Amino acid sequence: MADPAYQSHPVRVRVPATSANLGPGFDALGLALDLCDEIEAAVAPAGVQVTVEGAGAGEVPLDEDHLLVRAMHAAFDHLGGRPPGLTVRCRNRIPHARGLGSSSAAIVAGILLARALAVEAASDADFDVAAVLRLASSMEGHPDNVAPCLLGGFTIAWTSEDGAHAVRLEPAPGLRPAVFVPSRRGLTEEARGLLPERVPHADAAANAGRSALLVHALTSDPSLLLTATEDRLHQDYRAPAMEPSIALVRRLRAAGVPAVISGAGPSVLALPRPGEELTGFASAGFDMRELAVSRDGAAVVPPHGESR
Repeated sequence: MADPAYQSHPVRVRVPATSANLGPGFDALGLALDLCDEIEAAVAPAGVQVTVEGAGAGEVPLDEDHLLVRAMHAAFDHLGGRPPGLTVRCRNRIPHARGLGSSSAAIVAGILLARALAVEAASDADFDVAAVLRLASSMEGHPDNVAPCLLGGFTIAWTSEDGAHAVRLEPAPGLRPAVFVPSRRGLTEEARGLLPERVPHADAAANAGRSALLVHALTSDPSLLLTATEDRLHQDYRAPAMEPSIALVRRLRAAGVPAVISGAGPSVLALPRPGEELTGFASAGFDMRELAVSRDGAAVVPPHGESR
């Protein structure tokens, strides 16, 4: 196979934050949030150089060990070969290690950048969106954050013998999520380590029903969100790792506001009614941000600045 050809100009992608689980939809449901990282990459004569502005600056590797570069290399390998070098510039707005999908965003961004830099990739039927989802999910370990990052909107994801799959659904109009981002970080491995190997049958049945209701509530009837976001499978078990976040979820829910731990935490996602004021819940140690749903998901941004 001949070495692939690469674009002579930089390419840029925009990738959104995500909130997975959404309460009862453990490892399956996800929502894309309009809080985006923007990354620009170009082929270089040799070596890998990464610069980072914003979240993660001074903390993440600035060479081929950066997660985004590892995703680029995995995609280039699929496309037939890696370029001699890369320069990558990250402008990060998604907080790291807060349960808002920063690692999934990096992986999706890396794959899309590689596909955009490879001249022949646009005509490669074997590297369509479904293939990008499978590769990104294999790197992340599960598709619940990857799917909404890539597809936008509200997604249901699952894994079968041939890899990850997802469907995208349109969220109800007027849905305006808010996130409460704590100053302290969380670790997905620590949060998952607190989960029991077995749960009561009644709890599993309750979550199955609430997950089905949540699909309806998020797409058609947000008035049901408080009931639909009830969870018995993971949040209470993870409480020892994020007690302030669990306390905030309980305060919000006691006031009638649908609220859940975002992903593995410790951020909190709230889904208030239109016009409902939440600033009074922003206690010390949390930064509240009102966001829109990212309905388009990840996108390559042409030089003139309009996504495609």
